[in-house]
Amino acid sequence: MDIYSCMKQEQEYLIQWRREFHQDPELSGREYRTAGKIKAELERLGIESCRIGETGVLGVICGEGKGERKVALRADTDALPVEEKEGRAYGSNNPGVMHACGHDGHTACLLGAAKVLQENRREFGGQVLLLFQPGEETGLGAEDFLRSGVLDGTKRIFGLHMAPELRAGTIGIKEGLNNAAVDQFCADITGKAAHVSVPQMGADALYMACQAVVALQGIVTRRTSPTDPVIIGVGKMTAGSTYNAVASGARLEGTVRTISQESRRSVKKMTDETIKRTAELYGGRAEVTWTEIAPPLICHAKACEEARTAANQIFGEKNVIADRPLSLGGDNFAEYLFRLPGAYAYLGSGNPAKPDTTNSLHHEAFDLDEAVLAPGAAFLAACALNTLKCPE
Repeated sequence: MDIYSCMKQEQEYLIQWRREFHQDPELSGREYRTAGKIKAELERLGIESCRIGETGVLGVICGEGKGERKVALRADTDALPVEEKEGRAYGSNNPGVMHACGHDGHTACLLGAAKVLQENRREFGGQVLLLFQPGEETGLGAEDFLRSGVLDGTKRIFGLHMAPELRAGTIGIKEGLNNAAVDQFCADITGKAAHVSVPQMGADALYMACQAVVALQGIVTRRTSPTDPVIIGVGKMTAGSTYNAVASGARLEGTVRTISQESRRSVKKMTDETIKRTAELYGGRAEVTWTEIAPPLICHAKACEEARTAANQIFGEKNVIADRPLSLGGDNFAEYLFRLPGAYAYLGSGNPAKPDTTNSLHHEAFDLDEAVLAPGAAFLAACALNTLKCPE
């Protein structure tokens, strides 16, 4: 079976579904309509399916040939709290919510792979598990699939992510460390209110927050090694209630990115201590809460070799990139890779002739070159077939 030839015939199907998801994006944990559409389409294709957690969907394709292997393919389904740039025929219909990270494309690719594999199930034995995972942006969803036991005995897991920094028609597959660990923190700083004319009578939580933001960068530049990349970023600060009063409270929301479990533990500890001590220095106090989003994403060598074999079939060897630079962005596909062998690919989606497709992920004008959907879907299907046909 020529999987890519089959998939090219599904180009309109892929575009239709990508735009369907793009126009109706849903935030992490709220992907109810998305899950309903996916489940209905799997049932229409004759693929057995069920819900995993509230908004996850599992599909199971049973091959009719010999073999009992199991392979898993995963796509994330959630969108972001981003207001999309106006003017697109297929733009978001939901104010303040946008597929700005390509998850609409990932989901369309997995549906396309499912369709072609289901239609050609006589060509292989074993099972293909289709994981439509919600909540990736907030570190959720993967654990539901892992806890459910559906992945027990699975030989490999594969997934992909749109990569606007890579040219359309290429794909990046690198063994070992690909993405950083991601942790989110929220610091609530308590001071004491006073009139702005008598600051000594209060404790300025806004000032404490500002000093903490600056102090956190000292962890990066003076307390960690330059050869061990670390990011501490504060993306949101709120404080005070009026222009002429010392702020009694402030909140910082940010993220820590590290590339090893050891630095992850130590940088989180230093971040926690720095915020609390800064608040205490100026007469306040702080409480810091943490949310673990994803561990480091580490691809397995053998699975990457198999993924590159599949990619060579679809993209041609010269277009398969093995030395993609380390990214300090995260993805909780890493949760699966801590439990079973697998590989994550980065699908080139940037086309200079279509300027929005070279915008970064999470940008209000992010888009993808829809010509990459067919090769992306074919790659997923080829990974599954190669695993199922591999001798035990």
